[in-house]
Amino acid sequence: MTQPGGFGAAAGGVTGGPGTHVAFPLRVDGRGRTATADDEHYLRGLIEQVLFTRPGERVNRPDFGSGVDALVFAPGGDELANATQALVHGALQRHLGDLVRVDQVEVRAYESTLEVTVAYLPLRAPAGDGRRILRVSGPGPGTGGTGTP
Repeated sequence: MTQPGGFGAAAGGVTGGPGTHVAFPLRVDGRGRTATADDEHYLRGLIEQVLFTRPGERVNRPDFGSGVDALVFAPGGDELANATQALVHGALQRHLGDLVRVDQVEVRAYESTLEVTVAYLPLRAPAGDGRRILRVSGPGPGTGGTGTP
């Protein structure tokens, strides 16, 4: 059972208490148990998973992920930003559309950094609750690295 506004077992990951989920990334807490996360941190972790998972990386879900990491080696500029926006928005809607409404995806490539900002609203948020912003960045086009939150 989850607290009002919680996501429940259908969304996966309820571990033992109202609104608690297995934390992302999976880790052990100070008591030696599997770390848990509240609804807010759980959603942020799900969005990060979609952003940083390559399609084909998960055996039982080969379509899961956004493919953003492949754009690290793409030429920079407006084309990269537009492609990244489309990939991220589509992947988030496809995989998390029952949990969040993606309001805006903004991509900036400057110097050697690629920054992705996602504005979203949890669908089960209380009325009048504001949208959330998640910003991740990492080495940009041609640097040979991968992004980190």
